[in-house]
Amino acid sequence: MEFTHIDDNGMVSMVDVSGKPPTRRQASASGWIVMNPETIALLRERELPKGNVLAAAKIAGIQAAKQTAHLIPLCHQLNLSWVDIEFEIDADRIGIKASVITREATGVEMEALTAVSVAALTIYDMCKAVDKTMEITGVRLDRKTGGKQSLATEHRPKCAVLVLSDSIAAGMATDRSGRILREGLENAGCPVEELTIIPDEAAELLATVNGWIENGVELIVTSGGTGLGPRDVTIDTLTPKFTRRLPGVEQELLRWGQGKTRTAMLSRLAAGLIGDTLVVCLPGSAGAASDALEVLLPAIFHAFPMLRGEGHA
Repeated sequence: MEFTHIDDNGMVSMVDVSGKPPTRRQASASGWIVMNPETIALLRERELPKGNVLAAAKIAGIQAAKQTAHLIPLCHQLNLSWVDIEFEIDADRIGIKASVITREATGVEMEALTAVSVAALTIYDMCKAVDKTMEITGVRLDRKTGGKQSLATEHRPKCAVLVLSDSIAAGMATDRSGRILREGLENAGCPVEELTIIPDEAAELLATVNGWIENGVELIVTSGGTGLGPRDVTIDTLTPKFTRRLPGVEQELLRWGQGKTRTAMLSRLAAGLIGDTLVVCLPGSAGAASDALEVLLPAIFHAFPMLRGEGHA
């Protein structure tokens, strides 16, 4: 879980996860508590002084998962959809497994680990009157899914970024969106073959995109020219060339953008295929570029195995 940040002065702060789209996230953790076999026998027969040990430990673990943000500094407070605790009784130990699910912008591994730890501490507390040898050990994260980890795929497409702007092409403004897109793609492991800046000219746009497609570029991301201005030519120029439209990509980009900026609804962003090349046309702002990276990566990489007939694996 991304839950803390230390700046150059040694100060700590929470990581801002507001830029991440909520997804279904799950984590499971485990551990065990070692004790005398005689204590295990008493626990099985429910003859320990404090009563039903495992029932109390399960409730304690669930409550602890729900209170993790209050126990561990800088953890995000999450709305948990489901928490469960399971126990496995062996001859000299009790295994503990916690599973946690949420639909949030960050993961629940700390909640799962906290649930295991507090369940173990509860068992310890309820058995300590008869067993001074107990040891809590082996607490670990077993599995986490959701977020970007759940979208992992080995393939990284050959990419190119195209910025359309009269002012940037003329040297009257500085490109930010193109640099953000290139950096984001490269950080995700994608080779970015080109970052090109051109004016808002349909002929130059077509020539650049066609050249990249001929050279085997698999993913083209354009920035700019998606608005309502008389020079916004990107969508009118490229969408007639789409052999297949990707409305799900368009809808998610629009939904995420409108959640931050109401005027995003005026964008004519587009996504589709030109042959086997995936083209995503974004608004020209730096914010739109950053938002698109959050939405697209790494989920968009699944398109390329699918294009090769490899399905959703």
